[in-house]
Amino acid sequence: MSTVVIAIDGPSGSGKSSTSRAVAQRANWQYLDTGALYRAITWIALRDGVSDPADLVERAQFSGITFNGDPIEPRIFVGEIDITVDIRSARVTDQVSIYSALPEVRAYLLGLQRHFIDAAPHGIVVEGRDIGTVVAPDAPLKIFLYADLQQRALRRERELTELTTTTAVADSLEERDLLDSTRKLSPLRMAEDALEVDSTLLDLPEVVDVIWQWAKERALLGLPKVAIIGRPNVGKSTLVNRIIGRREAIVEDTPGVTRDRVKYEAEWNGRTFVLIDTGGWEVKPEGISEKITAGAELAIAEADIVLFVVDAQVGALDEDSSLLTLLRRSKKKTILVANKVDGVVEEQNAHGLWNLGLGEPHFVSALHGRGSGDLLDLLVKELPEVGSELPDDGFRRIAIVGRPNVGKSSLLNALAGESRVLVDDVAGTTRDPVDELIELGGDTWRFIDTAGIRKRAIHDSGTDYYASLRTASALERAEVAVVVIDASLPLTEQDLRIVTMTEEAGRALVLVMNKWDVVDDERREQLDKELERNLERYPWAQRVNLSAKTGWHRDRLAPALRTALRSWEKRIPTAKLNAFLGALVAATPPPVRGGKQPKIRFATQATIAPPKFVVFASEWVEPSYRRFIERRIREEFGFEGSPVEVSIKVREREERRVR
Repeated sequence: MSTVVIAIDGPSGSGKSSTSRAVAQRANWQYLDTGALYRAITWIALRDGVSDPADLVERAQFSGITFNGDPIEPRIFVGEIDITVDIRSARVTDQVSIYSALPEVRAYLLGLQRHFIDAAPHGIVVEGRDIGTVVAPDAPLKIFLYADLQQRALRRERELTELTTTTAVADSLEERDLLDSTRKLSPLRMAEDALEVDSTLLDLPEVVDVIWQWAKERALLGLPKVAIIGRPNVGKSTLVNRIIGRREAIVEDTPGVTRDRVKYEAEWNGRTFVLIDTGGWEVKPEGISEKITAGAELAIAEADIVLFVVDAQVGALDEDSSLLTLLRRSKKKTILVANKVDGVVEEQNAHGLWNLGLGEPHFVSALHGRGSGDLLDLLVKELPEVGSELPDDGFRRIAIVGRPNVGKSSLLNALAGESRVLVDDVAGTTRDPVDELIELGGDTWRFIDTAGIRKRAIHDSGTDYYASLRTASALERAEVAVVVIDASLPLTEQDLRIVTMTEEAGRALVLVMNKWDVVDDERREQLDKELERNLERYPWAQRVNLSAKTGWHRDRLAPALRTALRSWEKRIPTAKLNAFLGALVAATPPPVRGGKQPKIRFATQATIAPPKFVVFASEWVEPSYRRFIERRIREEFGFEGSPVEVSIKVREREERRVR
């Protein structure tokens, strides 16, 4: 996931440091004082008596400048020397503007600042004097914080160790402001899209609240994560469905239905959070259960709170005790949920779960809803204000679809560069759609790994049927469908049906020929013939040959996705469209039908995503001519990777309508 950046600019003494630290602490993010980095290199220059810029940068690189990023107690080091206090001295303050003006120094520290920003795990608040314009120009929230000179002097006086009078501090600040304002690239410049905050008459909590509200409006504050953990078949997915208020998680009496870590957004009493449904945890897993158990342990690691679900009708087993040991080692806040408590008798029997040592067991019946409201009331009270999961973030949504066992999950893991979803040789390993944010080709994408679509899922088990429905739902949520095909095997009817399903859903399309590493020349020639014969209706579909297993050519997917999205959202100006259509009809008029020559009057593009064109004609037009118009529109305007719909609307003559 990309680091979320809040950039806070402003002159010295405006309250940037205290404000930034307070915002970072509230969000549980990292904090970076870029001014401290300039002070650190000034400290090095004064310590070593260096004035040559190249020499100074070399010494800084050799010594190493580090900033701990802790908003509660930020500290800066040169090598192993803690210079946090020393850099606030008047001696350093008086010289910092001189050294910060050196191009070599600024270039070096710019790279260092961006390194610290990129290394932040979730979010970071960066403050200084050129953050929004130079250091983080793409930050989603930029603040320009200022105050009048007298108020800034009072604040700065409290920080300095040698200057003792407000007048002296004010003179120092005014002199520095004047120096900065005369530079060609002044650090006092405000970014064009920055939001201004005058802190002269505001106290710290008021300033923080203003910034916090802006961050919430931009959906920059992450949602807390709640992992639901337990043995197989204790009712975790039933509880998920109860909490989110709809039947999303697949539920069956058979243990092991849920396999991957699946995330759902939930809301209770105005608090939104992310639920992580997991597969059943086992003490001694074997085969696919080993990977399911590992996924459950990863869910614990990323969660803010854990709901430990126990089957109250069975009681605590050895597996529950072993899982409890794992939870204690994780040091995560854990709420004990006694499920399947359908009445007073079950509740009395479930009091024995106090012996687990997790405190009070919270009795619920996930199936019937008993006690679920009380559990949610407790849960939202325990949620942190900010978590690491971003809400609807605007990233482009890509659904990975295909038959079972063609390598969809392997592809997602290859794109991520790590194991994000469960992969096994058993067909149908993935059953729930799994969302993952992945950096690919310089952009962040939301990939949705889906269950394999079977030929007759409706006649198969309930698990396959509901998995197929959820895959269709994931396709509706997506903007682009990546249809994965096993290139080593002949195309099947099911492959073709999935491509057709994508077109009918109106989604952009990229065909991924997977397992290319095992395709020989003979198979490639045969595949080309199969595609030409069976996918002749989709010559516009983008095609990428790759190997999910080895990662070969995975870098080609991002350009194909961008092209498909551009085509999917392309709009042709009406004048340009009709100029093209007029020339086309003049050269090749529609065929005569019933002794009448249809007249093409004009056309308009009705929608984008996908592009839909309406052609108005005087008479009914042959379907073949409509397809001809569509083909020529593609030849003229592109639309590679996107379906295009052309419809003919018969419009009576104007004189007929007048009568």
